[in-house]
Amino acid sequence: MGGDHAPVAPVAGALLALSEHPEHQVQLVGEPGTIEHTLGGLLAGEYAAHAGVRERISIVPATQAIDMADKPSAILRGKPNSSMHVGLKLQTTGESDAFVSAGNTGAQMAVSSLVLRLHAGLSRPAISTFFPTAKKPVVVMDSGANVDCSPEELVQFARLGAVYAEDLLGRENPVVALLSIGEEPEKGNAVVKETHQLLLRSGLNFQGNVEGRDLPNGASDRGPFDVVVCDGFVGNVLLKFYESVAPFLFGLVARHAGLSRDQLAGAFKELDYSEHGGAPLLGVKGVSIICHGKSDPRALKNAIRIAGRAVESRMSDHIGRRLEDAAAGSGT
Repeated sequence: MGGDHAPVAPVAGALLALSEHPEHQVQLVGEPGTIEHTLGGLLAGEYAAHAGVRERISIVPATQAIDMADKPSAILRGKPNSSMHVGLKLQTTGESDAFVSAGNTGAQMAVSSLVLRLHAGLSRPAISTFFPTAKKPVVVMDSGANVDCSPEELVQFARLGAVYAEDLLGRENPVVALLSIGEEPEKGNAVVKETHQLLLRSGLNFQGNVEGRDLPNGASDRGPFDVVVCDGFVGNVLLKFYESVAPFLFGLVARHAGLSRDQLAGAFKELDYSEHGGAPLLGVKGVSIICHGKSDPRALKNAIRIAGRAVESRMSDHIGRRLEDAAAGSGT
């Protein structure tokens, strides 16, 4: 029931995902009558070719829905039967393996933390986002969950991002970089400078500081990196800027080169957020995929794919083991 184009986009995304992944099943959580009506309309119209997947869709009733304007604190108290609560609780009872939503991000973070709980040793979860580069995509941690972070939390985010890069991107011994205003250890604010020192002693494959100009290249002067660490304020500003680059360049090139949208579409495909679908909320004991509020059916289809890969790789268990090892190594 979440997102700017709900319920059509989530339902259509489920149909597309099931057509591509015959091993999956999807539970649609929300008001049953609305979901049934939407399903019927799509299968009678442009999605008729996907009618064969209907038997792998089940509808789970939820009597409340979360609005984009709802505050997380009010949601936890006042909407215990929301589609988000109900959907996430399915993991705790073993009835589902992952949760995907394009709804209220703050609410999804709060409800995921409450229902799924955090891994031991973590104080906050973090949103991981793929950023396309001239080389390979990199993982940026955090991209909006935590505006103010301590150095210790940023190191935790680095550990989370390293597991994500291993399990979903297949990067062995991922290279971690810290976003700053200069590559020298003494550059940055007090939190960044202290984080740099902690990362040097973390046991992670830490490259050092990188600057904003290094992200589009996917590499600094010291080589490529896989994970970039920053607080959620910086990460979200960076994410929104990245999202704006594709349409800006698209229009600019189209005007000056006289090329059609179809001719340019392939060149800018990697900058389209819907290609990656959704961003896992890392640190919770389960799989919770956060999607852009504007997600269309294709974006939600890809988010379901990401959720499936997170489950198959047992990424959450991997995170738990890494955090335990880190705690044992530090004596805490």
